[in-house]
Amino acid sequence: MASTSKILLGLDFGTESVRALLVDSHGVELSSTANSYSHGQITDRLPGSNIQLPALYALQHPQDWIDSSAKATRSALRKAKIQSESVVGVGVDFTSCTMLPTKRDGTPLCLLDEFSNQPLAWPKLWKHHGAVKQTEHINKIARARNESLLNRYGGVIGLEWFFPKILETLEHAPKIYRATDIWLEAGDWFVWQLVGGSADSLPRSTCQAGYKGMWNATSGFPDRAFLKAIHPEIENVVQNKMPGRLVSPGVAAGELTQSMALKFGLQQGTPISAAIIDAHAGVPGAGASTPGTLVMVLGTSSCHMLNSDVERNVPGVAGVVKDGILPGYYGYETGQAAVGDAFDWLRRLAGHADFNVLSKGAATIPPGADGVGCIDWFHGCRTPLMDGNLKGAFYGLGLQHRPEHLYRALLEASAFGLRWIVELLREGDVEVRKFIATGGLPHHNPLVVQVYSDVLGESIMVHPSKQGPALGAAILGALAAGVFSSSSSAIRAMATPKTGEAIIYKPNRSHRKTYDRLYGEYRRHGDFLSQ
Repeated sequence: MASTSKILLGLDFGTESVRALLVDSHGVELSSTANSYSHGQITDRLPGSNIQLPALYALQHPQDWIDSSAKATRSALRKAKIQSESVVGVGVDFTSCTMLPTKRDGTPLCLLDEFSNQPLAWPKLWKHHGAVKQTEHINKIARARNESLLNRYGGVIGLEWFFPKILETLEHAPKIYRATDIWLEAGDWFVWQLVGGSADSLPRSTCQAGYKGMWNATSGFPDRAFLKAIHPEIENVVQNKMPGRLVSPGVAAGELTQSMALKFGLQQGTPISAAIIDAHAGVPGAGASTPGTLVMVLGTSSCHMLNSDVERNVPGVAGVVKDGILPGYYGYETGQAAVGDAFDWLRRLAGHADFNVLSKGAATIPPGADGVGCIDWFHGCRTPLMDGNLKGAFYGLGLQHRPEHLYRALLEASAFGLRWIVELLREGDVEVRKFIATGGLPHHNPLVVQVYSDVLGESIMVHPSKQGPALGAAILGALAAGVFSSSSSAIRAMATPKTGEAIIYKPNRSHRKTYDRLYGEYRRHGDFLSQ
């Protein structure tokens, strides 16, 4: 560890806002400020126009990322009363796959007058689901060709990923595709804006490329033959429209330029880490420095991640990437598409102002919700079925049941989905020894963590930091700045909870038999719905 405390900045880009966290190299959080994007999620009309967006579209404004993060950074510096020269490194986490088309100099197409009224010239948010047919086509071709890359992603290429969105643009807006000089992830674009440099040297994150762009450290991006089979015009898209160099999170992508230093109130030359996917930043942020720890980032959706010493191709697991989360490990990503947003949907459907009434009522109901069961696929099934078109369901309902029963059943279904994921990993010879929960949900919804613990039959630690991804980004900024010699030493110094800070949820063993039986019912009903 460094001999003196140094200050790091973590920038955490979410769906609605960005958070700037200042933390020192001993893990003391000094200040935190969130700033909402001016345009939020663009799902209705394009900014400044009456152009209606099609269903399933979700876009963002690239200038929001710069302006909001600069405001949040300056505010955090003022709150902590810190001078710019005290910040020695910056880390960035970002939603993924959020991606955009730009010109060679990095200018987003949507900011050019000639393209501003074209929806597919705008950045496509991770939750943009306009590429349904394109995803089906890519999967069909990949299976027909027996592409080996499918083994790394559980046999399915995801709807939200990089190449389906490229193909969507080519087929629905060919002029936009042909006018695009560079396709890249938003996180990579943002880091590129911070560090400058030519297109050929722009830093592409191994995390974002590996999990969302089908990149592999050995074989690279998908080969030309596969891409040509998908569509002749994208045969050379990697060579012609995807320049740059691959950089691991925690490795310096470059240094802050003078113009960006002035905008953010930081010092020119400050090292900037390569970007990491927002949920993945929760792994170092949760203090997971050793392999075999499943970090559950619980929020609107959930991303469950694990570092391992071994690479295994596990059917149904969304991705395994070398150096994808931390240098030196194989990072496994799994997830559930609807968690916090499904809970909130039910709250609104039941007409409750907040979760207190639902949670108190659900806590008094025994396991099994008095006969009510649920399949939690209200935004599709991410792991292990990788099918965004699947739908959820409640079953066993009677006139005696109340909203609290549905809520209890939904919590249990979410836990069953997690248990399925854990079983897949273990059956695939990937060791899972410990469980850590982080993100916003565990801190304000203790019942869901207890239900998860009961269903898994495992203890779960809730990390004390409420800014897990931002803290993880700051840790990567420390590594990029050379404050620590290894990721494990950085995580131990900055994210290991002190005695008494973490909350440990232990399973109620008396519920085990009931949940074993109910889990079997969940799987059987899931088999029926997925036919």
